[in-house]
Amino acid sequence: MDRNNQRPLTLRDVSEASGVSEMTVSRVLRNKGDVSEATRKRVQEAAKRLGYVPNKIAGALASQRVNLVAVIIPSLGNMVFPEVLSGISEVLEDTELQPVIGVTDYMPEKEEKVLFEMLSWRPSGVIIAGLEHSEASRAMLAQAGIPVVEIMDVDGDPIDACVGISHRRAGRKMAEEIIAAGYKKIGFMGTKMPLDHRARKRFEGFTRTLAAAGIEIADREFYSGGSALAKGREMTAKMIERTPDLDFLYYSNDMIGAGGLLYLLENGVDVPGQIGLAGFNGVELLDGLPRQLATMDACRKEIGTKAAQIIAARHAGNHPPEGDLINLAPKLTLGDTLRR
Repeated sequence: MDRNNQRPLTLRDVSEASGVSEMTVSRVLRNKGDVSEATRKRVQEAAKRLGYVPNKIAGALASQRVNLVAVIIPSLGNMVFPEVLSGISEVLEDTELQPVIGVTDYMPEKEEKVLFEMLSWRPSGVIIAGLEHSEASRAMLAQAGIPVVEIMDVDGDPIDACVGISHRRAGRKMAEEIIAAGYKKIGFMGTKMPLDHRARKRFEGFTRTLAAAGIEIADREFYSGGSALAKGREMTAKMIERTPDLDFLYYSNDMIGAGGLLYLLENGVDVPGQIGLAGFNGVELLDGLPRQLATMDACRKEIGTKAAQIIAARHAGNHPPEGDLINLAPKLTLGDTLRR
């Protein structure tokens, strides 16, 4: 079935699913009137299960859609997402569509809340980071009846359209380069990964490739919050003190990698002879470091551009020229911190 032509869910659907009248459903969803707690809970659970979102503009517009695109990302502080937003904005500038940003802080329950509020205004499309969502979020996206583009990742089952890179492949390619350079004793540093699914997938691809070559991660360290640059210095110092015979450090992002590089250079460590380093993201801000960090560009702006092109094409009634599933190839830069 064409997801864009699905019949929108109505109060009657929630009424039938919960076994109460449409008037009672309306009272519960508008948080009005005297309704028992048991009935309220039954209606809310039915609406959540169905993916129903109330229409705040019902009756106000003939099209029942506004010219907004909901863009939902985990963070504005992460240096990755401003470039994605730039790509989205540049494409939509030439259309009648306008992006509206929501931030989830990598929290599934917050993603549900942001998605619920944005969909209630009946946008013309959704661009949302990641492929992992709660059941409630997936239900809302599947029932939205508008183009949905999941971005940043292709390792999973998209709801509709998808633009990103394979993070498992990115981890595998970096491991292959490290193995080829002759490094054997490898430490890993990164963010805590239960909710950072893309970092987890890179780690999986990385460790599986090492294991196939008979190499295990010798040490690992994880962090959450605070300055990534400072955390990189701090974690590197602890790891080198704990496991002094490491010959390579792989960081889940460039910012902590930059902190580690600065710490090692300040302490007279030969990089990449004694210890090699690599990060991830290809952050241009770090081009002024004393050594160029080995890294991998995650195609951030291109992801935003192609996601917005899908939304714009579908909004105009056209099929996206490159299709709805776009798997981009991350670009490896060896820099000055990995032996050739």
